[in-house]
Amino acid sequence: MKHPVDVHVGKRIRHRRWMIGRTQQQLADKVGIKFQQIQKYETGMNRVSASRLWDIADALEVPISFFFEGLADDSGMQPEVAGDILSDKEALALVRSYYAIPEAQRRRLFELAKVLSDAA
Repeated sequence: MKHPVDVHVGKRIRHRRWMIGRTQQQLADKVGIKFQQIQKYETGMNRVSASRLWDIADALEVPISFFFEGLADDSGMQPEVAGDILSDKEALALVRSYYAIPEAQRRRLFELAKVLSDAA
């Protein structure tokens, strides 16, 4: 039986990996494990140990806390998670393309998108 926290952490690993354009094999090579293990982490089938999560966070260039963002709080209410939209492949491709644009141009594109969405 998959634990919900393991599933959440796995989804966050997958989302971040996709965001920076890495394959499972590339992440596995960076961490020093086989890509099949990355697959198991991403689906929540295998629990990620603390030391392995540390290595994955380093490889994906995020703090450890990134993997726990969006978990339910003590009240049982699930907060809105910005990463949920990243389950859509088109949205994910858009975000990856956006971050591939140089920062100055990206800011102008962002401002344009805000104006267009306000006009809609």
